[in-house]
Amino acid sequence: MSTAASRAALPDWPEPVEILNPASTSPLVLICDHASNHLPASYRGLGLEAADLKRHIAYDIGAAEVTCALAAQLGAPAFLGTYSRLLVDLNRPFGSATSMPVLSEATRIPGNEAPSEAEKALRRSRVFDPFHAAIADFLDRRQTPSLIVAIHSFTPVFLGVERPWHVGVLHENRPDLAEAFLAPLRTEPGLTVGENVPYVIERDSDYAIPIHGTDRGNPALLIEIRNDLIATPRGVAEWTGRLAPILDHLAITYATPIDRN
Repeated sequence: MSTAASRAALPDWPEPVEILNPASTSPLVLICDHASNHLPASYRGLGLEAADLKRHIAYDIGAAEVTCALAAQLGAPAFLGTYSRLLVDLNRPFGSATSMPVLSEATRIPGNEAPSEAEKALRRSRVFDPFHAAIADFLDRRQTPSLIVAIHSFTPVFLGVERPWHVGVLHENRPDLAEAFLAPLRTEPGLTVGENVPYVIERDSDYAIPIHGTDRGNPALLIEIRNDLIATPRGVAEWTGRLAPILDHLAITYATPIDRN
């Protein structure tokens, strides 16, 4: 593997964040930190097979497409990560146990075993810090609370255990906001939804909701959609149509549009 300096100069190191609708005054702010499975070529797939990088361990399948569709329909700003979470997970505190995972689900990640301090610093300075700085700078320019919504997807089966939910919503001490999100979904026949499933927000394993939401006084939710439901354009369109009016209502109710006049 090449040195940190030569890696940083390679053309397959894109900007670490893609920003949609940066001039939007919508009170809704979308985050998709697991949007991409991209790894710079010098990492040689972190020792994985090409097929592994198309699995959920490398990115949240369908999450980027749903985020982009919601941003387009609602005119909301959106921040999408452009690197695989295997390089550095943008939704983990940097340096935590799963920040650069050695094991993802049941798959070992050889390229993440014993990274040097220089390598850790490179991933932080090139990917992690600028991604979150872009969000923080955007929120700093606002004078009123924004509704932060992170879009994720999850696998139907995890380590042999089936997950019955179609969608879950995670929050940090905001049951009112979670219930407002779930209530209209519960009216749909055949739809299984849940609060704080299949995960919960924890400070040692989550970043976007605590840091950009709670700590800034912004109402915040993390939406988890089962990834087989949004793996096709039809599924993306269906879930965008389902979620857009709910998020639009929540944004009006819990946040305030930005007045730039």
